[in-house]
Amino acid sequence: MNLLDVKSFAAGQWIAPGAGARNIANAVTGEVMAQAGNDALDVQAMLDWARTRGGSALRAMTFHQRAKMLKALAQHLSQHKEALYDLSFATGATAKDHLLDIDGGISTLFVFASKGRRELPDAQVYLDGEIEQLSRSGQFLGHHICTPLQGVAVHINAFNFPVWGMLEKLAPTLLAGVPAIVKPATATCYVTELAVRLMLESGILPEGALQLVSGGLGDMLDHLGAQDVVSFTGSADTALKLRSAPHLLKNAVRFVAEQDSLNASILGPDAVSGTPEFDLFIKEVHREMTVKAGQKCTAIRRIIAPQEQVPAVIEALSARLAATVIGDPRAEGTRMGALVSTGQRRDVLEKAALIGSEAERVYGDPESFEVQGADAEKGAFLTPMLFHCADPDGAQRVHDTEAFGPVSTVMGYRDLGHAVALANRGGGSLVASVITHDPQVAREVALGAGAFHGRLYFNNRDSMKESTGHGSPLPHLVHGGPGRAGGGEEMGGVRGVMHYMQRTAIQGSPQILSAIGERWVPGAAEVDAGAHPFTRTFEALQIGETLRAGPRVITLEDIAHFAEFTGDTFYAHMDEEAAARNPFFPGRVAHGYLLLSFAAGLFVEPNEGPVLANTGLDGLRFMKPVVAGDELRVRLTVKQKTPRNEEYGEVRWHVTLTNQDGDKVAEYELLTMNAYGG
Repeated sequence: MNLLDVKSFAAGQWIAPGAGARNIANAVTGEVMAQAGNDALDVQAMLDWARTRGGSALRAMTFHQRAKMLKALAQHLSQHKEALYDLSFATGATAKDHLLDIDGGISTLFVFASKGRRELPDAQVYLDGEIEQLSRSGQFLGHHICTPLQGVAVHINAFNFPVWGMLEKLAPTLLAGVPAIVKPATATCYVTELAVRLMLESGILPEGALQLVSGGLGDMLDHLGAQDVVSFTGSADTALKLRSAPHLLKNAVRFVAEQDSLNASILGPDAVSGTPEFDLFIKEVHREMTVKAGQKCTAIRRIIAPQEQVPAVIEALSARLAATVIGDPRAEGTRMGALVSTGQRRDVLEKAALIGSEAERVYGDPESFEVQGADAEKGAFLTPMLFHCADPDGAQRVHDTEAFGPVSTVMGYRDLGHAVALANRGGGSLVASVITHDPQVAREVALGAGAFHGRLYFNNRDSMKESTGHGSPLPHLVHGGPGRAGGGEEMGGVRGVMHYMQRTAIQGSPQILSAIGERWVPGAAEVDAGAHPFTRTFEALQIGETLRAGPRVITLEDIAHFAEFTGDTFYAHMDEEAAARNPFFPGRVAHGYLLLSFAAGLFVEPNEGPVLANTGLDGLRFMKPVVAGDELRVRLTVKQKTPRNEEYGEVRWHVTLTNQDGDKVAEYELLTMNAYGG
């Protein structure tokens, strides 16, 4: 039988397996199907290639250009996902499992592409937070910016998600502008290799942006520096070994870890047998025990239920597990495939034996179970195993031993405080779920358990039709957890991008800050283009371009008419004596929204032109009351420009309203969509 050579992609070349190559067995048949690994990889050349070629090319792009690149990658992979499905069956994954790994990974690329276009600027610098005024006159300011690290991200991934595990790290890394070297777990690296090959052959990525190590990293980590990042997913023991390496410590190399996690699910005290919540709880636990054969970092390992509900939970869950067909993942009707390898099966059985020293196995006999369409002796198949721990307070192994497979333990709690304490005994997890219809139960768990878990998932009859499930990390939200879970964070939308950037405090004049951030700062120079800015197309507008208009005198007739027309007859606008008794007003004052309306009347160009729509305003503040007889003036400045599509872009205008004394009376940011020229 010809073996599949799983290659590495290093410094622009595909490298075949060589010295140190390992055989990889098909998880379903047990037959050796591939080999991967090459001890002769030039790791320094790979790092140099990434830093000099990939890094410089990515940093030359804007966030929006990198976001478009991610979208193109997602579209390309979508066109070839059937090939990935076909290969992934050999890992023991079912067709349903492919949706989590392959489709889930592609979806993550799409989400980061969208967030990059919507939440990041079309620029190379990310502005973090608000400007700090460091001087009385406002001519010395401070701000925080984020810029891409000028090194390389080394991604060390686990075997259970060969596609999603890569893409959930790769998406924020590339969006940040940092090249990546991906090292998948050898057991399933053949699926990752195909995904990488598809991306590289698409021609979408700049040279050096992505490399692949199929097999061991050698001494690559010993060549990393302060501009590099290691992002690791795997066991706590391996994470400890890597993160404590003297070289990484000496050079303060960023290290992100997502490791062992004794995730818990709590059945709320209100979710008794017969309620929709009880049925939902059983469904969620069953799914987390059997999807990917329980080989998920977010799978439910501890099932925490009210003491009086424990028998019903065991009965209902056992019945559902008994109806789960185990077998060849390609076969119709199979609901759970094989573990990734026979070695992994041995490890799960060893860990299950430790759990069994403190808990009774109430479902599943690893020595006797049926397998459909495959040889149970040759493949890495294992039956789900459910344990019951009668004394969770006195137990230790059920709270510190993760059997990374279809294994979970039921335990009872006396009251909700006890349930929270048991959940926290895991020492930190990626996710804990609570199935309850009682908002106060959810609040108590959030306050008591939030510090111990990276994500809290609440579900009930109201949300269950639309919820994504206990075990589904979403790119919008943080994936990671404290303590035992590694103390790291991944994804989380733009938060994940920031892990691959350096936050830097900058100080200087408004003009300096405007130039660095490509965003006009009040106090910086204004630009007079000689024409009304509303007559100028998106690309013609300049940052700092300013229109000044006014004055307009505010009269009592204006105030009364606005009140009558809108129905806003609040006493401060209509009753002189009542308004004077208010500590905020000198007497009868103009409506704030009257001022906004008059400001628009002062700066709007009424004729058809490039301004297509006013889409809103941000940061509105009314700063000083305006009374009858005051004059209103307005300053409108182009603050920032953001392309949205091929037809138009968003313009953010800084608007300041002042009175006859030059005092600010209101300030806000106006958003418009402006057409391109031609």
